[in-house]
Amino acid sequence: MKRVAGKTRDATLIEMNRRGSQVGDCSAVLTGFRMSTITEDNNGLNSTSDRERWQPGHSEGGKELNRDSVYFRDGARRIDFVLSYVDDKDGDKKQERRKAFEASLEKVGLELELEDKSNSDDGKTYFLKVHAPWDVLATYADVLKVKVPFKASDIPKARQDPLSWVTLPFRLPERIMRPEPDYFTSPFDKAKMDFFLIHDKETFFPPSTRNRIVYYILTRCPYYTDDCQERDKTGIKRLLSNGTYTSAFPLHDCRYWKKARESRCENERHLLYKHWARFLTFYKEQPLNLIRKYYGEKIGIYFAWLGFYTEMLFFAAVMGVICFLYGVLSYEDNVSSKEICDSKIGGIIVMCPLCDKKCSYWKLNSTCLSSWQSHLFDNEATVFFAIFMGIWVTLFLEFWKRRQARLEYEWDLVDFEEEQQQLQIRPEFELKCTNRRLNRITQEMEPFLPLPSKCARFCLSGATVLFWICLILACIMGVIAYRLAVYAAFASIMKDSPTNHIQLVGSLITPQLATSVTASCINFILILVLNFLYEHVAIWITDMEIPKTHLEYENKLTMKMFMFQFVNFYSSCFYVAFFKGKFVGHPGDYRYMFGRWSGLRNEECDPGGCLIELSTQLVIVMAGKQLVGNVQEALLPLVRNWWGSRKARKHPEKVYSRWEQDHDLLSFSQFGLFHEYLEMVIQFGFITLFVASFPLAPLLALFNNILEVRVDAWKFTTQYRRTVAAKARNIGAWQEILNVVAILSVVTNAFIMAFTSDMIPRLVYLYAYHPGSEATMRGYINNSLSVYEISQIPAPNRPDESENPTWFNQTLITTCRYRDYRYPPGHDRQYSHTMQFWHILAAKLAFIIIMEHVVFVVKFFVAWLIPDVPSEVKARVKRERYLIQEYLHNYEVERLKLQLSQSLCFSTETASLLPSESPDKHHILSECL
Repeated sequence: MKRVAGKTRDATLIEMNRRGSQVGDCSAVLTGFRMSTITEDNNGLNSTSDRERWQPGHSEGGKELNRDSVYFRDGARRIDFVLSYVDDKDGDKKQERRKAFEASLEKVGLELELEDKSNSDDGKTYFLKVHAPWDVLATYADVLKVKVPFKASDIPKARQDPLSWVTLPFRLPERIMRPEPDYFTSPFDKAKMDFFLIHDKETFFPPSTRNRIVYYILTRCPYYTDDCQERDKTGIKRLLSNGTYTSAFPLHDCRYWKKARESRCENERHLLYKHWARFLTFYKEQPLNLIRKYYGEKIGIYFAWLGFYTEMLFFAAVMGVICFLYGVLSYEDNVSSKEICDSKIGGIIVMCPLCDKKCSYWKLNSTCLSSWQSHLFDNEATVFFAIFMGIWVTLFLEFWKRRQARLEYEWDLVDFEEEQQQLQIRPEFELKCTNRRLNRITQEMEPFLPLPSKCARFCLSGATVLFWICLILACIMGVIAYRLAVYAAFASIMKDSPTNHIQLVGSLITPQLATSVTASCINFILILVLNFLYEHVAIWITDMEIPKTHLEYENKLTMKMFMFQFVNFYSSCFYVAFFKGKFVGHPGDYRYMFGRWSGLRNEECDPGGCLIELSTQLVIVMAGKQLVGNVQEALLPLVRNWWGSRKARKHPEKVYSRWEQDHDLLSFSQFGLFHEYLEMVIQFGFITLFVASFPLAPLLALFNNILEVRVDAWKFTTQYRRTVAAKARNIGAWQEILNVVAILSVVTNAFIMAFTSDMIPRLVYLYAYHPGSEATMRGYINNSLSVYEISQIPAPNRPDESENPTWFNQTLITTCRYRDYRYPPGHDRQYSHTMQFWHILAAKLAFIIIMEHVVFVVKFFVAWLIPDVPSEVKARVKRERYLIQEYLHNYEVERLKLQLSQSLCFSTETASLLPSESPDKHHILSECL
């Protein structure tokens, strides 16, 4: 194996403290390590000692320097991070903090270079450029266990699929898809640098790894003086929060719309924009390896998941369209709707009032259009689609586990989680937890949060979450009360005329539909307002709990936000699906929301069924959320960053520097990726929990996600500063949330088909209650409506005759009909449930049990059949671990031989200089050998 051996320092010069990263003082990381501050090169300047002004026209050797560069003025040292600040009223205090902080950075070996405010475009911003030399990178790469290549991979690539030509239009060039060769990797060890393939120290660590290491140092370096040590004065995050620095960010490598002038620049941003971030490339595969190389594994795994989710949505969307087309094609075979629309059947059926006083009697054929609309989603194919989606969600989750396992191996993330738990403790935890105890595993002292404090914080956090969930439920109750209160107003406008003709508006929109649409819009506005408020509350209570690691922090915040959003977005759909129309009562014994005194009679379903109302609710909330989300993600960054983009294209490179261009971009917050995941998981809930009510939901999600991938790509590449590279081996707590939603979706869809849809009552009638020997749906409408004597309706429930006196004068009616299965007046058990009601209820429960068991059996069988980790990946992981052990063993043996040979030579030379009468020396040497 070919190696390029790097020069190693004397072991007595640098002794690494591997656990020094868990304390606030950066100097503890490098024990005995001292590095001189920046020395002047030919035209270079000291960063903190000599802050000379550098004019844009400054030239080196008669050649004008390029300010659109990612290097120091000497053109050799790479800019790994940039800090910016301005002088203000509190300048003296902030200047002292900056001076102490920069001294700490220099103490650990970072090199700094300052750009004076006179060189900036606004004339008031200073830019401090940070460079990490090789010794610092090597030391902290050892601390963070960064995996680096030690041998070229000898595993042959998989054979090309003979049908690969089919996917050729969707593929990107190989140099874009695989920007790096395949290597076997091992955690970096500074004491064994000649073990790794170090061809060039300047490019051995890619820019994403360099900025991750520098950011790790920045978050742990103190800014207190030696005579006044305060533990909370640590890290760039606090300096940003108190205004000492205005921003801290790594640099993009070039302008996104053209390549950089420097030949050494990677130009990866330009490649990402050209092949990934433009919408015209929506049909192309994503260059995940290039995304991971430029932005880090955490962002890479997000786009891998989003792309895989979008691909799987294609199959669900196709099946949903097929089911919808079945409803359209079977339009003319819908006997029930024909009976409702028939003037001789639906035209002579008088229905009981749907509200007190304001609502009048109405003809069943007035709901003709609504019944046809309901058939589009409530038909035989809907049952099949609900079962299909239960299996689809299992396939999606299982195949994603396999895809994720492959990425974990390819991106060197197999053993990352344990390292993260042990090494990357949050600086906030270290600062706020002053108590220390012995770690039984590492046998070192570490900070911890006492149990009483932890319990108190947990209780306060739980009470806060519970309070906000109750607040959401209270808002939902308010919306329900609105529905009940305004229904009568809509009913008084959209009612039958004396000539049995419906007004124009009433013929298109029923009172139930008008109420549902307006209530859904109000509910959506409340959702947006509550989301805005709760986001800040969730962050506050998560900070109050003081999680130990970044992973723990993200998981806790994820669970809180999802619990809130679950209740916030889905509660209205749950109400329509499982509560509306289920507790209505019957004429003469209606149920009221807050008791009879409130006058708010429980809402009945639309005459076409509750399923069409659930579809309306789902479309408004889901489509509204996607529309608002896309506007926020695309238009707002574009508007906010319009001036910076315009200035970047207008100003020449020699005037508008690379750090100023990135400074004018938007800052990607630490919760930015969290919101992206949350948006997609909420959408996943819509297309799984309530998909039986609207088969076209996956199609809407597919169109949205195709746009979402490119909008997010465009946003990251053009509108935001380059994010600090972060590692993540999977999608975190979102995986468990998706599993829970998948299981819950089977239950919800089974209940929707049983209790919200009219499918079960129709099947019971078809096979048990139809008249005659031929199984037909004729007579179903009449069978599903019960009869009530109008004279027995209590006065408070009767319609006000003054609202429509001609109806009562010209129409002779003695009974009215309502949706239920009860005995007619005059029967021994009048107005009590018939046996058909109990048969239907038993059929509904049986359907739920059968559907759940069938889907769950198939789900668990598919999950068992598909292994989480492909066998090929398992073999590669085992081979890599074997090779690491073998090569490390051989390396140690060779190094031991070299040490012994050097020791032997030294002993021989020493013996030749000693008097011949000292025979014991040879005996000692032989003992050593």
